[in-house]
Amino acid sequence: MGDINLIEVPKWGLSMEEGTITKWLVDEGAGFRKGDPICEVETSKITNEMEAPFDGVLRRVLAKPGETLPVGAAMAVSADADVPDAAIEEFLAANGSTAPEPVAERAVLPAAQMAAAAPVATPGTTVVPESLAGSTNGDVFATPHALKLAAKLQIDLGEVAGSGRIGRVSVADVYAAIRAAGGTVAEPLAPQRNATPTRSAQDDSSVNATPVARRLAAGLGINLHDCRATGARGRVCVADVREAERKFLPAAGPEVRETAPAAPEFETVPLDPMRKVIGRRLQASKQTSPHFRLTADLEIDALLALRKQINATVPAVKLSVNDFIVKACAAALREVPDVNVQFDEESQAVLRYSAADISVAVALPSGLITPIVRGAGTKSLAEISGEVHSLVTKAKTGRLKPEEFQGGTFTVSNLGMFGVREFDAIINPPQAAILAVGSGEQRPCVDNGQIIARTVLTVTLSCDHRVIDGALGATFLRELKRFVESPALMLV
Repeated sequence: MGDINLIEVPKWGLSMEEGTITKWLVDEGAGFRKGDPICEVETSKITNEMEAPFDGVLRRVLAKPGETLPVGAAMAVSADADVPDAAIEEFLAANGSTAPEPVAERAVLPAAQMAAAAPVATPGTTVVPESLAGSTNGDVFATPHALKLAAKLQIDLGEVAGSGRIGRVSVADVYAAIRAAGGTVAEPLAPQRNATPTRSAQDDSSVNATPVARRLAAGLGINLHDCRATGARGRVCVADVREAERKFLPAAGPEVRETAPAAPEFETVPLDPMRKVIGRRLQASKQTSPHFRLTADLEIDALLALRKQINATVPAVKLSVNDFIVKACAAALREVPDVNVQFDEESQAVLRYSAADISVAVALPSGLITPIVRGAGTKSLAEISGEVHSLVTKAKTGRLKPEEFQGGTFTVSNLGMFGVREFDAIINPPQAAILAVGSGEQRPCVDNGQIIARTVLTVTLSCDHRVIDGALGATFLRELKRFVESPALMLV
């Protein structure tokens, strides 16, 4: 009898916490070899094919397409064809995993039959029809609040259709099912609030307050225990006493009713997994990396002329300004290798790299991703252009592999195509620098006392001051300016 193995959700990158199985590429009962694609898994950044970690036969699929599981959770069982099903069941039970049971189609009663089966309801109470009564088993995918409500009302959530993602049942679905089956749902009681706030009668002589605030409170009859302490060193200040005055001593006078303005309409858009990951990483970068920024203006007329000549004379090559910027950054990193680094938080060490792996920021509808041009310093402009185009296409279709966007030693973020003149960018950890590129535009420049129109592009270098100091960052920008303004240097 052969071995039985679990196929688990892989961990692609440090920030990956869960994955959604979108498609199985191998049918149950079919064999596969190590390295064969067996399923597609969607993460917060990409949808990628998972390769088989070993040879085997797919005997049992535990996760259906559309299910989201944490990293390391069992997706399927692999075993030789001669392993009996009973042995697989014992293996699953011993490992705390269960095989999925087929979900029966929910019977939908006609509306007239539901109404006839519904019990008589009293106003203000929740009445559950007999068709929904029962207990919920552990296989129903529902929110914690829905499970609690079902237990309280003794409802079988298996009879409730879920409207959430992957059919998840919510509290709103439970109430909707009760009403659809002819039951009633009690209206929630409005909270009873005491219009008059309770005032403290404690001795407030020990309350830490400023002398002026204490005298003001005594004159107004305000107990310092009723004041919030927002002053320096946790003391009650005059503003705190005035706030308590407005709360406990409303101004006398005729009641004037003002018509409250209508609340503005808005739409609540929850953050998707990619946005959450981006938010956590950039917040951590901003909080832990002491950013400083250096700005330089680059004249790109010579670069534009060379680009025009290459695009016009070399077939199948269409270089962009950004391709030249990536190449120039790689060349500048070769000249200033102390900027081509990562900072290791755990060991508090600087990792200096010999190859310039340039991350290129790509904006997607769900967020930002940074595919990497590996070894950009050793590649021609045409190779960089082709690779960037391929990576951007993969990023927009969600087909990037983890190794194509994880890592990198330096990032280029270009918003020039949106007409942005200049901006600051947040460092992409664990990198130590990022270059923000604005749009090239005609600006007046002084040359030998003459005002001449030149095409100028503004770049801003954000640096992690733990690793890169001002002089080092300025040296990098000087080299970058040299390569951009003399683009022939990038061709030799």
